[in-house]
Amino acid sequence: MESPEFFRIQEALEADEPRQRLAALGAHTLSHTDLITILLDDALDGPAERPPGQPRRDAGEVTRRLLTVFRSLRTLARCDPRELAEVEGLGYGQAIRLSAAFELGRRTARETIAKLRVDSPEIVCQLLAQDLRALTRESLRALLLDTKYQLIRIEEISLGSLNESIAHPREIFRPALVHSAYALIMVHNHPSGDPTPSDADRKLTKRLVEVGGLLQIQVVDHIIIGGMQAGKPSYFSFKEAGVIP
Repeated sequence: MESPEFFRIQEALEADEPRQRLAALGAHTLSHTDLITILLDDALDGPAERPPGQPRRDAGEVTRRLLTVFRSLRTLARCDPRELAEVEGLGYGQAIRLSAAFELGRRTARETIAKLRVDSPEIVCQLLAQDLRALTRESLRALLLDTKYQLIRIEEISLGSLNESIAHPREIFRPALVHSAYALIMVHNHPSGDPTPSDADRKLTKRLVEVGGLLQIQVVDHIIIGGMQAGKPSYFSFKEAGVIP
């Protein structure tokens, strides 16, 4: 005779309701569509988002529309709430809810890595490569480190054009001074997918090392994130290239 647990799981497998399946089988068993549908379901039916007389919107249909428009979770996760709200059926409130959920996911992933010694391109790629590869513009970020090379925080210094992110050393070192960082690692992306440094990248790196020496803030590395190669993000490390001692 089967146990009550067997019947509960069997019912969950046959159910159309994602929340039932999540409760019985765990969140890891659900599809992307199911998980986003759960986030949107109640909010789409809320009075603040549904004017009087308007029929209830189907969360599953709105979710499928989102994934059709943005094609991947990575792209969806990087969208501004205003971009998300342009999708038919999705209000600004739900767009904010989605953005918050994706940011919580990113922070959860970073918590584990943040306890490690952040001193290699591989760890930096684990922290930032997925985010940076989804961007269509160059983003320059500073990883601020303590005396044990553990992460204090990540600061976006500038967001540039398709192939250029402009920043002055004072803008880069300002957050390091504010947060009393012992060291920093500069990271930026090349939307083209080619991590080969430009002349401007090389000049900026040398200048940062000079200024860091004056301020007694160690510049550990400057890493350029490119596309994927053999299943891993490609990168260029100025430290590995011998530009940073």
